[in-house]
Amino acid sequence: MSSAEPVALGLPAMPGRPLAPRRVSRRLQVGPVAVGGDAPISVQSMTTTVTADIGATLQQIAELTASGCQIVRVACPSQDDADALPVIAKKSQIPVIADIHFQPKYVFAAIDAGCAAVRVNPGNIRQFDDKVKEIARAASDAGVPIRIGVNAGSLDKRLLEKYGKATPEALVESALWECSLFEEHGFRDIKISVKHNDPVVMVNAYRQLAAQCDYPLHLGVTEAGPAFQGTIKSAVAFGALLSEGIGDTIRVSLSAPPAEEVKVGIQILESLNLRQRRLEIVSCPSCGRAQVDVYKLADEVTAGLEGMEVPLRVAVMGCVVNGPGEAREADLGVASGNGKGQIFVKGEVIKTVPESKIVETLIDEAMNIARRMEDEGVPSGTPDVTVG
Repeated sequence: MSSAEPVALGLPAMPGRPLAPRRVSRRLQVGPVAVGGDAPISVQSMTTTVTADIGATLQQIAELTASGCQIVRVACPSQDDADALPVIAKKSQIPVIADIHFQPKYVFAAIDAGCAAVRVNPGNIRQFDDKVKEIARAASDAGVPIRIGVNAGSLDKRLLEKYGKATPEALVESALWECSLFEEHGFRDIKISVKHNDPVVMVNAYRQLAAQCDYPLHLGVTEAGPAFQGTIKSAVAFGALLSEGIGDTIRVSLSAPPAEEVKVGIQILESLNLRQRRLEIVSCPSCGRAQVDVYKLADEVTAGLEGMEVPLRVAVMGCVVNGPGEAREADLGVASGNGKGQIFVKGEVIKTVPESKIVETLIDEAMNIARRMEDEGVPSGTPDVTVG
């Protein structure tokens, strides 16, 4: 069979059945993005720029948007930051949440600025409880939801005295207490987060919270750490909760560029069948049986297909034990050995090429498949093709 002959592709399968039904929660709108209810789980991140630097902040928001971020949060610790919010909220392509600490007046500024939502941290806003009525009225009139964001590192002193430390029970009590204050004024357009840097504490807190209310929940392991550690901690915690149907939005907190947070978050959702999978590279870990440099091949194929949006599984395999089987099961694959590679498309061997041509051939075939998917009405991005 030649590569020029048609290959039956068909429409991509939708994500498989999730591990558990979604928890029933209220539905609210963060700008155009639906949150809670049966809405898809959305991925958030937060800018690292000084919000008052409008140009730099909008540039980072654009980068986050391009990486797949659906909602972005910006810090608002000063009046200059508050003054920048109207322009940022207007020009951002995705909904902007203002992150408010310490000063209640910035909550009102964010609502007036047209932000899609406001995050407040009750534990460190002075006299916050006294301002709830005014905040509820302003948010209700503007149709702006409030995220009550409780963090282990800034828990209300009253609860620290009661529990001794930031236990799951303390985090949950803090969040539900603040919700009750809003509820007294008829405001229920609320999303909750109860973040902790320990995944075990965090998971237990969200489980308790999910059992005690029907508000949508924003998942996060706060101060998760550098990229590798933070990715592991977030994946473990999110995986545990999302597999139980708990969670409506997520943010992976990494000491890394925000776009990396988004990539990790998207991958977590795809891995749990909670989002349509895009490009997926299946590659072996290599071993003494491998007769090619699997690491190099996988890296080069990944780089060559960066940006591809079609749901395509590409197998890069290095030996004759598992290689043919994995390559045959993938949409596109190679089983390598003895200085050459068998190229599979939808389970059929279409050609055998020298090792030096494997990457180039896989990229060409991936582009062919992407074009056919586009012809069949499957949206796709345009990969940035680079070889070697």
